[in-house]
Amino acid sequence: MNEKQRFSSELIRTFVSNHPRTFEDNCYVYPVISRRAGGVSIGVNLNPDKSCNFSCVYCQVDRSTRPPRQEISLLRLREELDEMLNYVTPEGLFTHPSFSHLPPQRRHVHDIAFSGDGEPTACPQFVDAVKLAAELRRERSLWMLKLVLITNASLLDRAQVEEGLAILDANNGEIWAKLDAGTEDYFARIARTPIKLQKIVDNICQTARKRPVVIQSLFMKINGQAPPPEELEAYCERLNDIRANGGTVKLVQVYTIARPPAEYFVAPLSRAELISLGELIRTRTGLPVAVFGPEG
Repeated sequence: MNEKQRFSSELIRTFVSNHPRTFEDNCYVYPVISRRAGGVSIGVNLNPDKSCNFSCVYCQVDRSTRPPRQEISLLRLREELDEMLNYVTPEGLFTHPSFSHLPPQRRHVHDIAFSGDGEPTACPQFVDAVKLAAELRRERSLWMLKLVLITNASLLDRAQVEEGLAILDANNGEIWAKLDAGTEDYFARIARTPIKLQKIVDNICQTARKRPVVIQSLFMKINGQAPPPEELEAYCERLNDIRANGGTVKLVQVYTIARPPAEYFVAPLSRAELISLGELIRTRTGLPVAVFGPEG
């Protein structure tokens, strides 16, 4: 690796390890460098009150304090998103101090992503927010811009959520559904939710029968231990079950912790461990796999 490549790698590592969900005075819209998107992602935080039905051990959101519950202002959300779409130009965002040193290959906007400080599909205004983003995309003829839903998949079977998914389907949408475990015990240990893993798998399968989905899977060390081989085998079987039941998986994203986690006993896997895990998934499932280390 030459000096230029090393400098670029260090910059990317800095950007992906500093992933704030705030920007200037915005309430909902924030630009971030996404290692999985390969460029800039315009985040839409539909959970500024930190409301989530999971409490993952690796989550970066500090839930020790909770803002009061609040209804999303669609008017303000539209204003912020409209302004951000005006700003993501070579003369705008990429002159901002947080983005001005971004390597050229990352200086493009990949998507508008519904993510944030909790589960976006739990937001009562989820469908309206998706409609709003789709309208702005059409008004500006941003046909290559993706609309991405990053979800823990727990609510994909709700009628109002399915309405939002249909809008995504019509607007270059993509669903990134989380699957971090193969067994119920390991899932409960990681997600710390009363929701069962089987419901997550069933929801992903139901959704993937209607359109291809991306599976996002975060693996880590817990108390210094990587996931045991039997857990990884069970995880691969879950992926195979989704396909066997008619679901289409477009890609499996394998990644690890890049930012400070919720719990002290959680640590990232090494790049070599992730690559080995990616190969295992390819071998056991035949699915395409993309591996993302903490460095981006």
